[in-house]
Amino acid sequence: MTRQLNTITLLLCLLVMLFSGFTTVASAAGTSDKPKETTILLDGYPLQFPAAPLVTKGTTMVPFRAIAEALHIEVVWTAKTQTITASKTIGGQVIKVTLRQNDKRAAVNGKQVLLAVAPMSRNGTILVPLSFFGTQFGAAVSWDGSTRTVSIVSPPEKMYTTTFYAISSFDERQYVGNFDAVSFGWSRIDGSGNLTLTGKDFYWPKPSGNLTPEAIVDETAAGGTSPQLMVVATDGSGELTKLLEDESLRAKAIESMVELAVEKHFEGITIDFEGLGLTGDLPAVQKSLNEFVRLLDESANSAHLKLTLALHPLNGSYKGYDYKGLAAHADEIVIMAYDYSYEKGPEPLNLVDQAIQLALKEVPKERLLLGISMGSENAQTINGKIGLAKRYALKGIAVWRLGLIGDQTMKEMQKSIIMK
Repeated sequence: MTRQLNTITLLLCLLVMLFSGFTTVASAAGTSDKPKETTILLDGYPLQFPAAPLVTKGTTMVPFRAIAEALHIEVVWTAKTQTITASKTIGGQVIKVTLRQNDKRAAVNGKQVLLAVAPMSRNGTILVPLSFFGTQFGAAVSWDGSTRTVSIVSPPEKMYTTTFYAISSFDERQYVGNFDAVSFGWSRIDGSGNLTLTGKDFYWPKPSGNLTPEAIVDETAAGGTSPQLMVVATDGSGELTKLLEDESLRAKAIESMVELAVEKHFEGITIDFEGLGLTGDLPAVQKSLNEFVRLLDESANSAHLKLTLALHPLNGSYKGYDYKGLAAHADEIVIMAYDYSYEKGPEPLNLVDQAIQLALKEVPKERLLLGISMGSENAQTINGKIGLAKRYALKGIAVWRLGLIGDQTMKEMQKSIIMK
């Protein structure tokens, strides 16, 4: 009896295992049969789209308006004739493309072109052949059927670029002429709240024979690149708070900055005040910085100096920066979108994207520069960050710093943007 019970029990266990395994396999099979969602990547980062791409007759069809607008192609839809007109100036030449729904005939600058598949409508969205789109507007496009991914690499575009020249940047001074502006980090605010040209990391360099710091600044300007005086301060020991809260220190620092910039033939001032607002009275901190920048702007304007602010991102740890208030008194704002990995690897694109979107709610895109740190990025990742700056039509990018860039990264950058 015991042996019979044991045998029955064993059979029941085997049946349970068999049917459990069948259920698991069936479930897994059901999961694997589920169609994969299609992804569109623009410069390596997902692009939202209203309708999924599809493949018909061997041709990949993609939502035209969503991609075109991300590439700043002007799109006009004429409902009466069911016609799309898309235009963009590329390399000084206007490219105008006309497409009609359900018609294989397209026109490119007035010349007829035959499409493999006619544009079609899906849920109110016009889909067009991916290869045609890339050919006409200079984008590199591809379709990976195994991952259902559309990859688009935007064509090179003219973009304003600036970089930073630190004490250890001398070996890459040959790159200066590639940028529209360079901020020279040779001055700082000391522990007493005063402007100084001495210190450990930020100080006025000593001459090397006939090559002086002043000569480098003058050569920069002569080459058509605007030299900026960069003033650095951190609030690690409270020196920045001391400066902002003391009216006499504030006035003295502003006067010293402007006098130094004029004396040394700089064309602007870049302020890099870091570490504000980790704790404490945030409105008070923001108000004090706003007032400092307002006063500095008045003095800089009188001396015909441009004013640039390098700020922590709004989705970072430091909340002492009122982008909207500061933008009222600055020519440019650099979003230092590299507070996330702390130079342990490439900055997450989703956080950089979020930083840009938050900044755009406060500052016009024409005055925003995306800060990119080469302490975090490399030749393989930099164009992903540049792609976001292009996608949102920001004024440009600010690359930290000369000395960390390298030939390969410069070559990769020039695949994405047309530099000076």
